[in-house]
Amino acid sequence: MNTMQAAVLYGPEDVRIEEMPIEEPGEGEVRVRIYAALTCGTDVKVYRRGYHARMIRPPALFGHEFAGVIEAIGPNVQGWQVGQRVVAANSAPCGRCLFCRRRQPELCRDLLFLNGAYAETILVPARIVATNLLPIPPHLDFSEAALVEPLACVVHGLERLFIRPGESVAVLGLGPIGLLFVRLCVLAGARVLAVGRREGRLALAKALGADKVFDLQAGEEVFQHLKSLTEEGLGADWVIEAVGTPQAWENAIALARPGGTVCLFGGCPAGSSIALDTHRIHYEEVTLTSAFHHTPSAVRQALALLSEGKIPTNLFLQHWAKLSQLPDVLARLANGTLDAVKVVVTPA
Repeated sequence: MNTMQAAVLYGPEDVRIEEMPIEEPGEGEVRVRIYAALTCGTDVKVYRRGYHARMIRPPALFGHEFAGVIEAIGPNVQGWQVGQRVVAANSAPCGRCLFCRRRQPELCRDLLFLNGAYAETILVPARIVATNLLPIPPHLDFSEAALVEPLACVVHGLERLFIRPGESVAVLGLGPIGLLFVRLCVLAGARVLAVGRREGRLALAKALGADKVFDLQAGEEVFQHLKSLTEEGLGADWVIEAVGTPQAWENAIALARPGGTVCLFGGCPAGSSIALDTHRIHYEEVTLTSAFHHTPSAVRQALALLSEGKIPTNLFLQHWAKLSQLPDVLARLANGTLDAVKVVVTPA
């Protein structure tokens, strides 16, 4: 039996590179030879925690952002060829449940997730082949194409908002997702006020077009300073929370102007709660919305944005590593000794 090297998650901070069997694709499936996989903030959280309630239970293959080349095709696969360059999203909806019928596929009750990007090959399930497998344009590198999944999440998040040119958007959190939000809000013509930590991330936000950046290391007065720079000092028209902590949620709500909208994008741990000023929500008509995951439409829009060169991918792809180095890379990302927006992991 042919084998491959792959990363297996066993528990908290326990990822091992092991020899695994290479499976033959079944009905509707394709096997992809991986050329690039990307680290993700969610992967680092899962690495620390040892599992993800919806996406991965150990022991399990790990990683979900990848691009590569089709090397084997199962029975009844139409429209794909061996040797074709492809990128796949990490999930696909069922197309049948209530939420799929209501055009909310991100809430599908049978959302199928795919893990195993940190490996030499990956078997893409039939449902993802049919729904969320896309050809890579010739001018895009594999590492650039692998940005499709996180960018699709951001595209989906912005579908909750209706930003007009000249309006103010405060983005809290400058991880990969927050930085992608900065870029797409700039492309929408907004005046972006970006809040984060680390000098390098603040510089990246400026390079992506943010009008002002605010360093959280300066303390709580940062939020008052930001608010003072909005129209009449009332707060931002739109606020996007991309941190995923209850405190960040509360800070985001406090930054919205009367009549403003807050997108609570970062996922907090199960059971979390926040203090909510009901007076503000009601009498100031502050709207709270949220967004989870992505949709097939958002995946396609994300690939189009990358293909059109609207995302400066060189600012995101900051570090390269071999698959054999992944356990060390994850450990360093988790303890903060490696500050890279995205690490490109290659099998060879």
